[in-house]
Amino acid sequence: MRGSATDPGPVPGRRSASERGRTPGAGGRTRRTAAAAVASAALLLPLLGAAPSAGATAPAAGDDTGRLQRAFTSAAAEYHVPLSVLLGVSYLQSRWDGHGGAPSVTGGYGPMHLTDAHTALARAPHHSEGAEDARGDSARPALHPTQTVPTNAQLPARLKTLTAAAGLTGIPAERLRTDEAANIEGGAALLAAAQRRLGEPLSADPADWYGAVARFSGADDSATAAAYANDVYGVIRSGEERTTDAGQRVVLAARPQLAPATGQLARTGLRRAPATGTECPQTVSCEWIPAPYQEFGTDDYGNHDLGQRPKSERIRYIVIHDTEGTWDGVINLVQDPTYVSWNYTLRSTDGHIAQHVKAKDVAWHAGNWYVNATSIGLEHEGFLAAPDAWYTEAMYRSSARLVKYLAAKYGIPLDRQHILGHDTVPGPTTSTIPGMHTDPGPYWDWRHYFELLGRPFGPTAGKNGGLVTIRPDYAANRPDYTGCETPGQPCAAHGSNEVRLYAQPDTSAPLIKDIGLRPDGGDSTTDVNDVASRAETGQQYAVAGRQGDWTAIWYLGQKAWFQNPARQPTAVNAAGLVVTPKAGLDSVPVYGRAYPEKEAYPAGVPVQSVSPLPYKLLAGQKYVVGDVLPGEYYYSVTFTEDSHQVVIGKDLYYEIQFGHRVAFVRAADVRMEPSGL
Repeated sequence: MRGSATDPGPVPGRRSASERGRTPGAGGRTRRTAAAAVASAALLLPLLGAAPSAGATAPAAGDDTGRLQRAFTSAAAEYHVPLSVLLGVSYLQSRWDGHGGAPSVTGGYGPMHLTDAHTALARAPHHSEGAEDARGDSARPALHPTQTVPTNAQLPARLKTLTAAAGLTGIPAERLRTDEAANIEGGAALLAAAQRRLGEPLSADPADWYGAVARFSGADDSATAAAYANDVYGVIRSGEERTTDAGQRVVLAARPQLAPATGQLARTGLRRAPATGTECPQTVSCEWIPAPYQEFGTDDYGNHDLGQRPKSERIRYIVIHDTEGTWDGVINLVQDPTYVSWNYTLRSTDGHIAQHVKAKDVAWHAGNWYVNATSIGLEHEGFLAAPDAWYTEAMYRSSARLVKYLAAKYGIPLDRQHILGHDTVPGPTTSTIPGMHTDPGPYWDWRHYFELLGRPFGPTAGKNGGLVTIRPDYAANRPDYTGCETPGQPCAAHGSNEVRLYAQPDTSAPLIKDIGLRPDGGDSTTDVNDVASRAETGQQYAVAGRQGDWTAIWYLGQKAWFQNPARQPTAVNAAGLVVTPKAGLDSVPVYGRAYPEKEAYPAGVPVQSVSPLPYKLLAGQKYVVGDVLPGEYYYSVTFTEDSHQVVIGKDLYYEIQFGHRVAFVRAADVRMEPSGL
């Protein structure tokens, strides 16, 4: 999700699916639908996969919550694919969710994530949108790239699997998008076709399908295909059970002793991707596609800065973005020296990773130079920012593994004060606030992501702990949004990671205002890109009051109320450290960057302004502390490194969760204390 609340123009890629008609299957005949095979498929269950364990029984016949389970069984029978393989692949695609027929961020539909990207191409890439200066360094002119995503007339096969499935099954594309049973049948047909192309029999043994699963990923290199297949077989070995977004209960019985025929990978004909020089864990596929460090024009260069991190400067943050462009287009852009940069790109369909900038160097991605200089940026492929956009499980898992690896390597805490979304990076100065980007947006599932990171958001205190951690049930939490396709028009209902904040404990009360976004005091809106009055999953705030089903928090210098009913809580209790103005101070300034005091700058390095944002932290208010850090500035305005310096001051700052975005306050202005009430 990109753009800003004050410039919520149409977002590229928001086209509706409208294809109609029935497509003949192979040989001109039409395949029977998944529903027609349901009754007979149950008889083949023992041949298609392990029977559910006693602790994880499949839904009974006739149970409406078992409709999806029966659709998997039916499709497996129809195309002679082991049920466990079909379930395992679907879990890695979508966790069995259908998302109401809405596309993913890369135009994938249904439980099998069948891709139809021509319905969802972006018009512009993420960093070319809006007014944000991705570099965010006041010592240099603002950087506003103007390139657009290259045309994608020749889409790769991985982005048009729905068309292939329609050809194999005879099911119209529209049904494959919107009918979960048909979608599953399409996925089964693709798996069977991949198995045949490898010259393998349609075996009832799931171990014999490793090569087909690897090819189903859509990867064009062997390492990525193997990583995907290994994940699928890991799911099959461990088993899974969950209730989907449509209320369907699906069970995949564990097969802990399953050993797939990994030797089949050699017959897939996939290329070997160059992994030399990458900084990635061994559990993901990763290749090196370097961003250029190149001089051009007069006193200009790009598209990143050289550094010596963490020796010269600590890496404190990891910033999560989505690309708002297709993989191929974005990879082309990051190799342009006149464009901006980020450290890694992750591919949606299979979780493949490309590294572009070494961790020691500084990429230009966050719109705030202080954050850029102390962070690593991860761009997740996604060019569809429509209301129902979602992300694949393959990409979530790959991203989580990379983040865990980087966090362990550089000592980065796994919390929302250090694992930031681009939407929670503060504007460095007052004038930059309205143009700051808002990706990955309300549909990134932070709760699931942190479960994959091994740091689930749970209660850490009772009601007297003084803090809350925002934690709605993603699927059930469906606040109203507008502007996804047409400005001011309602978005389709969808799960969200955010709660909405009001001036009073009443949904008819005004939304909390953000004077940084709207200096004239204008009202906040429900526009999908307006983050003014929203708190996000995993963020922690100090409790300012409780009333019935409502909880108040301190937010942007105001008391902000959100619905938090006991029957369906949207937050859990926590405890920690908070800051409040020192005695005798009515208010203290809030900053968007933690820069040193002027006395810290050596000769030859221009002093950077320590300019406060338009907000105030008022007496009596409390805000959660995320970190304590020195004032710091990386001076690197030349192509050659001889003038580069890291300036570290004596002033200390606290990073705080001030609003939707983090902010900084000077330690000299505040008192830190336990949060307990």
